[in-house]
Amino acid sequence: MEDKENKYTKKVTVREILNFFKFERLTGDDKSLDRWTVVPDVNRPGFELCGFYKQSDPRRIIIIGNKESEFIKTMTPEEQRARFPMLTDGYTPCLIITKNNALPPILKEIADHLNFPIMRTDMETFRLVTELISFLDERLAPEDTISGTLMSVYGKGVLITGESGMGKSETALELIRNGQVLVADDRVDVQHIHNNIIGHSPAIIKGLLEIRGIGIIDVEKMFGASALIARSPVDMVIDLVKFNAADEYNRIGDETMHYTKILDVLVPTIVLPVSAGRNMRILIESAVTNFRLQQDGFSASKEIKERFNTYAGKDI
Repeated sequence: MEDKENKYTKKVTVREILNFFKFERLTGDDKSLDRWTVVPDVNRPGFELCGFYKQSDPRRIIIIGNKESEFIKTMTPEEQRARFPMLTDGYTPCLIITKNNALPPILKEIADHLNFPIMRTDMETFRLVTELISFLDERLAPEDTISGTLMSVYGKGVLITGESGMGKSETALELIRNGQVLVADDRVDVQHIHNNIIGHSPAIIKGLLEIRGIGIIDVEKMFGASALIARSPVDMVIDLVKFNAADEYNRIGDETMHYTKILDVLVPTIVLPVSAGRNMRILIESAVTNFRLQQDGFSASKEIKERFNTYAGKDI
């Protein structure tokens, strides 16, 4: 089975799906489980069973639910033999029957001949479709790797970026000491799932922080299991930059919002200048708190403008 489009680089095998959902295998030998899917979607073949195949994507997993099972019972043997081969196309990963419906004998005959995998579950069709698409969406999600530190600060996923030596790991340590939670340090693997960016740590450095002058520390052993989580959405980016008196920085808060594009998703970004005497832990926690207030509709910059308008011309 060859992929029709080169843009798909990730694959999920039928074996992975079978093992994850614990389906009952009805047809196909062990080799048939090496078939794969590249599309995070499924197909309920109503039109295909009627003989209409235009716009059908054979790379999608086929789901046979109650309606399809009942419709198949109305089909003649000739109609079944004409249409079932289209459901077991060489590009089609597998077919799954829900609600423990019976496997039509002619479909079994054709699947056995082609060594095509058919599986069965007692799950409701809508439940299977939801869970299977979520599973495929995550496994097939576009991925990238970003240099930075990902923290959960007051429940928001904060990706701290900046040049080497800006103190990202040291700031993360201060945040952890104050009750915030580490996701990943130094390298963050990100995925585009359900229109969100989800970040996690590579297994080899999970739970570790590199602190210059100290070395590698194990966050879980030093601060407990609650100081570490496996993954988090990336809700905002805080970019640490060297302070430059000649540069313009956000002062009122009504300046144009900056964004960082990660896997085609625009993530709100705050630029924080780093200089001696600035407590980056407090600044980051304050930035996150202000970000949450803005999401709830409160704007301090709007508030100060309203005050100026109120007191304009008054002796205060």
